Amino acid sequence: MDPEIEYILSLKAVRERAHKVLELAEQGKLTHFNYDREKLSVAADFVIGIIQRDFGPDKYHLIPPHGRWQHFEVGGIPRIDQLLRQWDDQNFDNVEKVRGLIDLFFVSVLLDAGAGDVWKFQEPGSEQTYNRSEGIAIASLHMFLNGDFATNGSSRKDVVEGAALQTLDAEKLYRGFQINEESNPLLAVDKRVELLRRLGGSLLGLPEIFGTNGRPGHLVGNTNKIDYLNLWSVLQKLLIPIWPSDRTNVDGHPVGDAWPLTCLAKSSDPNTSTKISAIQSFHKLTQWLAYSLMVPFTRLLDVTWLNADQGTGLAEYRNGGLFVDMGVLTLKDESLAEGLQRSSNADNGLPCFGASDDEIVEWRAMTVALLDKLHDIIKTSPQFNGVQLTLPQVLEAGSWKAGRELAAEKRPLTKSSPIVILGDGTLF
Repeated sequence: MDPEIEYILSLKAVRERAHKVLELAEQGKLTHFNYDREKLSVAADFVIGIIQRDFGPDKYHLIPPHGRWQHFEVGGIPRIDQLLRQWDDQNFDNVEKVRGLIDLFFVSVLLDAGAGDVWKFQEPGSEQTYNRSEGIAIASLHMFLNGDFATNGSSRKDVVEGAALQTLDAEKLYRGFQINEESNPLLAVDKRVELLRRLGGSLLGLPEIFGTNGRPGHLVGNTNKIDYLNLWSVLQKLLIPIWPSDRTNVDGHPVGDAWPLTCLAKSSDPNTSTKISAIQSFHKLTQWLAYSLMVPFTRLLDVTWLNADQGTGLAEYRNGGLFVDMGVLTLKDESLAEGLQRSSNADNGLPCFGASDDEIVEWRAMTVALLDKLHDIIKTSPQFNGVQLTLPQVLEAGSWKAGRELAAEKRPLTKSSPIVILGDGTLF
C-alpha cells in the first residue's frame, strides 16, 4: 500500500493531524471556530466533578473503558450477564462467549451512528423505552437473539454470519427497531442496511480471518496478549471497503472517515505538501468498535493489550458538544450565520451543517486534540487518589457523559448537540 495512504488510515494520523489543528487554533488560524484555552480548565473541572459524583471517593478503579457493553445495561438491567448465563447453560466456554459478544458488538456498533432526536425503542415484555445509543443497543440485541443476523441453516440464532448480513433487508430493520416513518423515524435506515450488507460481503471476503461463514467472532484466537495496532489493521482492512462511495479517495483508494480540511490546506508548505497534507483522519466508528471489542477480550479472557494507548478520543457530537457548550469552542460569526441559515432549528439558536462540511471536520479535529488535553489535566489531578485514568475511562465516565448532560440541561426538549449534524447513519 502507498505509505501516504497507509498513514492516513492510521491512528497516528488521527492524533497528529488533530494536534496540528490545535496548534493552528492557538494561533487564531482556524477557519470556523474561536478557541478559548482558559475555558478548557473550566470544562475539565466540570468533567472531574461528574467523575467524582459517580465514582468517588474510592471507586475510580472500577470505571469501565468506553465501550458498547455499558449500553446494554441501561435501565439497571444486566443484559449481557443474562446472555452469558444462557450461554453457560449451553456449556459455552469463555472463548465461545467472547465470540458471541464480538458478533453482537460488531453489528450493534455499526448500526449506532446517530438515531436522531425522535426515534425510541420499547423493549419487548417491558414498559421501558430507550432512545439514541442505548435504544439502538437494546434493539440490536433483540434482533441478534431473534436470529436476524444468522443464516437460515445456522445451528443457532444468536450468531452473526456474512451471508445473512449480505441479504439483510430494510423490512427486518424496520421491524426490529420498531421504525415508523411518521411516528417513530430513524435516520438513514437504507444507509444502515446497505452498510451491514457490505459488511457481510467484506467478512466473507476474508475467510482467513473470519472463517468461511464470515463470522466476526472468529477474530478470537488462543492468545493472552494482543497488539491493539494489529486489531486496528484488521478492522481497517475489513471496514474501509464498506463505507459509502462518496467519501474521500486518495488516488482512487478510499480512506474512510478522513476529510479535507481548509485550515490544514492553508497551513501546508507548498514546497513540501503532499496529496494527503490537507486531510484530517478520524475513523470514529471504527475506533468506537475497537474500544468496544477490547472489553469482552479483557473481562472474559484476561487478555493483555499492547499499544492500547494509541487509540484517540472519539470525534462525535457528545464529546464535541462538551467543548461548545462550555465555551471552549465558539463558531465565528460568519460560520454561525451560515449554519443558522441552513438550520430548521434556527429559532433555538442551533446551527446546522452536513457531516462532511468543513465546519464539522474542523470541530471534530479540535475535539480529538482537546480530549487529549482534557485527559492530561485529569491524569495530573489530585482528586482521584492516585488512580490514573486511561483515555477510554475518561471518555466513558467524563467527557461523553458530560456532553450528554449538558445537552439535556441546555436543550431539554431534544437533548441535541449544540451544533446539528446532518448525518447519513454511517458516520457518527
